[in-house]
Amino acid sequence: MNGTVTVIDKGAVRIHSYMAGDDSLNVTTQLIETPGRVIAVDAQYALAYADEVVAYAKGLGKPLDRLIITHAHPDHFHGAARFGAPVHALAAVRDQIAAQGDGQDPTGTVIPVADMTPTVEVLPGTEVIDGVPFVFEAHQGGEATDELVIKLPEQGVLVAQDLVYHATHLFLGNNDIPGWVKAVDELAAESSYDTVLPGHGLPAGPEVFDELRRYLADAGELLGSDGEAYKRAILARYPAWGGSLLIDIANQYLFGATDA
Repeated sequence: MNGTVTVIDKGAVRIHSYMAGDDSLNVTTQLIETPGRVIAVDAQYALAYADEVVAYAKGLGKPLDRLIITHAHPDHFHGAARFGAPVHALAAVRDQIAAQGDGQDPTGTVIPVADMTPTVEVLPGTEVIDGVPFVFEAHQGGEATDELVIKLPEQGVLVAQDLVYHATHLFLGNNDIPGWVKAVDELAAESSYDTVLPGHGLPAGPEVFDELRRYLADAGELLGSDGEAYKRAILARYPAWGGSLLIDIANQYLFGATDA
């Protein structure tokens, strides 16, 4: 297996957190295994990694109930069609994905927009799935314009996806550090969640919020008008963190050119 799977046992629920390799941005798909089914959250960037997640999910021996897409960044929805399950998302996220048109796998394979566009709308609130309460919350601002957060209050699990990164460089292309800090503070204020599932990186505990605050403060200090200078500076402060390619991608949005 090229990805890394971390299994977290929460009694009636088991979490299988699949993180892609550094070559694919350490993007993480969550497989939430309930007593009778599997709910997938986010679909990977590279189709090869999506296929690996799906193969692992099938090995659990339970039907894949749905795929939930949390936000409209391609590294989280490119592989949607590979899951062979209804694709759910907030209405705003669905519309943002559709507006982007066809995608492209890193191998060059074109991914038709119809293969990636969610067809089932997620409404904020609580839905009981297979006896397990799932709380869906819509957040605005931060890493993306609109993001879905999923909470499993009975299991103490917070599926934060891209509002939380763990030991992985942050994508700042949305240019909203204040909004991200606000979102982190809101999530951190809920002390009943002992398991935090990030969109990039391995599962974490509540300590990840302080790590994020430090990184965001450092990024705000270092981010000037030169993308290459910023990359050198942030890598020097966080030399052991993965996902340096995310800095390059963000710099294209922030400065209009690729910084390699």
